[in-house]
Amino acid sequence: MSLTTPTGLQSMAELQRRRRLVIALNVVAYVAMMWVAAIILGAGGWTLVDMIMFACFAVGLPWTVLGFWNSVIGLWLLHWADKPMEQVAPYAAAGDLPTPITVKTAILMTLRNEDPARAFRRLRTVKDSVDATGYGAQYSYFILSDTNDEEVGKAEAEAAEAWQREVGAADSGRIVYRRRTDNTGFKAGNVRDFCDRWGNDYELMLPLDADSLMSGEAIVRLTRMMQAHPKLGILQSLVVGMPSTSAFARIFQFGMRHGMRTYTMGQSWWTADCGPFWGHNALVRIKPFKDDCHLPMLPGKPPLGGHVLSHDQVEATLMRRAGFEVRVLPEERGSWEENPPTMLDFAKRDVRWCQGNMQYVKLLDTPGLLPMSRFQLVWAVLMFVGIPAWTLMIALTPIAAWQVQGISDFPAGLAAALYVTFFAMYLSPKIAGLIDAMLTTGGVAKYGGYVRFIVSAAIELVFSFLQGAVSTIRTSIFMIGLLLGQSVIWGGQSRDAYGISWRTAWENLWPQTLFGVVVCGLMYLVEPAVFWWSLPLTLGYLVAMPFAVMTAAPAMGRLFKSLGLCGIPEDFDPPKEVTAVLGKE
Repeated sequence: MSLTTPTGLQSMAELQRRRRLVIALNVVAYVAMMWVAAIILGAGGWTLVDMIMFACFAVGLPWTVLGFWNSVIGLWLLHWADKPMEQVAPYAAAGDLPTPITVKTAILMTLRNEDPARAFRRLRTVKDSVDATGYGAQYSYFILSDTNDEEVGKAEAEAAEAWQREVGAADSGRIVYRRRTDNTGFKAGNVRDFCDRWGNDYELMLPLDADSLMSGEAIVRLTRMMQAHPKLGILQSLVVGMPSTSAFARIFQFGMRHGMRTYTMGQSWWTADCGPFWGHNALVRIKPFKDDCHLPMLPGKPPLGGHVLSHDQVEATLMRRAGFEVRVLPEERGSWEENPPTMLDFAKRDVRWCQGNMQYVKLLDTPGLLPMSRFQLVWAVLMFVGIPAWTLMIALTPIAAWQVQGISDFPAGLAAALYVTFFAMYLSPKIAGLIDAMLTTGGVAKYGGYVRFIVSAAIELVFSFLQGAVSTIRTSIFMIGLLLGQSVIWGGQSRDAYGISWRTAWENLWPQTLFGVVVCGLMYLVEPAVFWWSLPLTLGYLVAMPFAVMTAAPAMGRLFKSLGLCGIPEDFDPPKEVTAVLGKE
């Protein structure tokens, strides 16, 4: 009798074959590219700069290679494989059966110094949508506040009381507001406090962030899957962006939207029962979470010691260790969030994730973790370690170009081929997503038609290079700060579109600009051709300030919205839940 995953739905032997294939594909591609890089950098003999650049390339390359294969596998599954959803998510069929909901679920919204009116509007919309399914009595709503601003806390309490009065005595008991006097353990501690106080009364919980929104249909569907398969520990679908009036958010989420489906489809095919957890818009089985997913207190002092900040992926590995599956349903169906409205907000979010992910280094020796779960932690660390590696490689490019000048037989053609190949692989999730949309019946129409789709894709392609350059410097500087004890402050986040002044842009982005001027200036002095070839990677440094100002400008956002540029499907055919929220803002 062959071993299966905890739900009994997939053969472990089959998953091992898939994982071996993915490992083989990645190793072959990685080794081939490193071999070519060694030929190029070793031309004329190895120097210290060559060795450092080779090491940087080795550290930064894995994310690109795996992203390429995830996208290729995902695109193949979506359009050429037989019954792809059965291969990737065999548990999903239970969601479409007309099974009555019998389990009790607590829907949680965690808050910390957020706009109460905005957050409550989303949670009320979720409740209305769930009630419309006819299964509203099985769900309760908890507003879990860690707010330390007294005025905001008072507004939260008043909003909760008003909501309870509005629904009446029959439903008011299913709406609970609780504010902690301290935020021990941050968001994870907030949720843990809920589990300790109310967890025994519910089988499932659905954590939501202040900017989260889900449809009742999506929630009930996921609940049916969890109810049918008691060994599902964490289940989430794709969380997609909300329509926005911010040009930055519109462009960013347009790229994420079409690129996410193929990537996640491919990733879920082989990670299967050991998937990631994004911490919100996901159903979680409370008992194993409460009993087996306690976050350890990390040794040492902050920023890398103390409480675990990026708790979600750690909880996923502990849930799988406890014998429950962690799954991502690769569908865009009724689950939304808001994206940062400006480049500066995006960078702040990135460094928060960076600090949290780097703590995983201290968790890699956690006893009992499955190899795939341990890999997820390593991968989360590499995501940020690769950023300063690329930055250092770019910084050393002028010196490398100067060294090459004395080499008569330098393989320039091979270097150009590697450069182009790398970019093709780097862009593969976006390319696969565009192909997916064009191959899917009605796919492009959801984005406003071919003209808007193609123009938006071109805008997003340029945007991704510029935004990537700005982020790399900010994250690299922050990672140096981590070594010196620097830490971030976790608080409320900006959600609404607003403009950035040139002064604010200068105060925040002068390091990127200085880096770009120095590195690009040296490249041009040493070898103009290298400067021009480098622009996809370096132009973002030079235009960091105007890029941040323009993409945050309300006028730019209004122009994009009026023209339908970088619109997502919800812009052109908004679901009633999205309309209910945005129609009041």
